[in-house]
Amino acid sequence: MNTAAPLDPDVGDVRPLHLRPSSWAAVALGGLVGTYLRYVVEEAIPHDPDGWPWGTFVINIVGAVVLGALLETLSRLGPDVGWRQRVRLVAGTGACGAFTTYSTLALEASLLTRGGHVATAVAYLAASLVLGVVAAWVGIVTAEAIHRRTTGTSG
Repeated sequence: MNTAAPLDPDVGDVRPLHLRPSSWAAVALGGLVGTYLRYVVEEAIPHDPDGWPWGTFVINIVGAVVLGALLETLSRLGPDVGWRQRVRLVAGTGACGAFTTYSTLALEASLLTRGGHVATAVAYLAASLVLGVVAAWVGIVTAEAIHRRTTGTSG
């Protein structure tokens, strides 16, 4: 009977992905990067409390493009296992999840409304949601086009 632990503790792990400590660590690592990048962008783009929250708007749109491209690329490379799963956890769930900030979008819209800027709040919410979906689609289509060009395939 061999009682030695495997070199990779997740090898043969039958627990669901969300219950594995290595998955938590992957998401946390990506989250550190995404949070830092969000901070950098928020600091670089000035924000007028009575105006359009450009920092959060840019963050959420860029994050949607990146996440769409990332997930499309990973899906074209094969099943969601091994290194592809790790990349998805670190870059997708962790980094993009921490970089984008829809809770801040809701807070900023609420503050705009409280400040009497209802039209700006409604426009901000609508533009963020619609352009977020469009941005994700752009990321997907771009990744698909790159895949077709690099592999010479049509689908």
